Amino acid sequence: MWTYAIKIAVTAVVAVAVAEVAKRSPVWAALLASLPLTSILAFVWLYADTGDSERVAELAQGILWLVLPSLVLFVALPLMLRAGWSFWASLASSCAATAGAYLAMVWILGRMGIRA
Repeated sequence: MWTYAIKIAVTAVVAVAVAEVAKRSPVWAALLASLPLTSILAFVWLYADTGDSERVAELAQGILWLVLPSLVLFVALPLMLRAGWSFWASLASSCAATAGAYLAMVWILGRMGIRA
């Protein structure tokens, strides 16, 4: 039970740190957010829980393929906001577009015989 509490606390600290840094410097917050901290934490937690480096390698490979559709969010959101869309409509629409891109990527990878 303590391990889950530690995992949640560390992960929450990272998310809160990005939000707090963004209030002062969007550039530094973007740098912090762009680091693959979530992935690194997931690798550490997975390895700590299983001791299985092959599972960590599979996770890393899956993340590699699925980073590509995640970029849709970072293109769509600022375009919509700058076009005058409200924040919530922009966020919902860009999340929906990103979800569609994920589904498309998983389908494409499946057709290519790649397991993500």
